Amino acid sequence: MTAILLALLAAIAAPASADATIGGKTVECYCTDKSGARVEIGEMTCLHVDGKTFMAQCQMSLNVPMWRKISDGCLSSALPERLQPAIDARGVDS
Repeated sequence: MTAILLALLAAIAAPASADATIGGKTVECYCTDKSGARVEIGEMTCLHVDGKTFMAQCQMSLNVPMWRKISDGCLSSALPERLQPAIDARGVDS
């Protein structure tokens, strides 16, 4: 009984890994993007599905990698058009 309890505690305390070993072979777990490129578990991306845009994270669900919606809309590093700098910078002294 003690050995089973220790094994259970060790399994819980062990770091989570996206890869699994089945029959002595390593099975890699990851998501793919629309071009088929590998996306690691935990990475986030912007998805466009059925006219909707949202942030999603690659996660495991019942031993299957899947995309889970995190929030509506997508993060962007671009400034909105109304905040874009003027193209004509004649008033700037270099």
